[in-house]
Amino acid sequence: MKKLNSIPVIPKSHQITWWICRASLFIWGTVLFFQGYTVEFLQAIFAIIFTHLWDLFQLLGGKSFITKVPYNLFTYLNCFIAFGSVVGTTVNKFTTFEYIDMPEHFFAGFIAAVGGYEFAVIIQSRQPVDKRISPALASLFALAFSVTISVGWEFYEFTMDRLYGLNLQRTVFNSEAGLVDTMVDLILCGAGALIGMFYSAFSHYNKEKKALNKPEHKRKK
Repeated sequence: MKKLNSIPVIPKSHQITWWICRASLFIWGTVLFFQGYTVEFLQAIFAIIFTHLWDLFQLLGGKSFITKVPYNLFTYLNCFIAFGSVVGTTVNKFTTFEYIDMPEHFFAGFIAAVGGYEFAVIIQSRQPVDKRISPALASLFALAFSVTISVGWEFYEFTMDRLYGLNLQRTVFNSEAGLVDTMVDLILCGAGALIGMFYSAFSHYNKEKKALNKPEHKRKK
């Protein structure tokens, strides 16, 4: 039997944030379950399982690159999952407020760009220093990765509307409402992706700068 990896210890602030997200999902799902909303309860269960994705990466990833995905990316992702489920689903289901998806699309673009940048750096990390991916190329990959996901989501909404008679794109007969909704979603995702790209690029630049300034690194020179 393949030996499982150990799970690295992460800062308590991140651990607490993850458990707050899981607790909020559990409470939300349980309350709605007793009110007769089984679908939302199942959504909460699957969301809680998804918040353990980083732990599963560490346990089952072996020596692959996924074990190097930073925990802070999953802090963003877990907060997004909790917000989208607890706040987003509740607002969409029980109120007439139509704009809760705007912050969701923005932060989805941000998180996807951060994740894309991290993947680009991690995959190339085993290469010699002079052959590793440049910050500019990693930034372009992060932007393309995030925008591709956002376009894929709009493909999903369009397909569900056509196959199952839903109205995820808020299409109205003889109106541009559906087009406006789709374009606003893409613009918000693109804006989030740009900010996530620059955030990741500057974060990695600062990390590398600090690493170069460490005494042990200077002694090696």
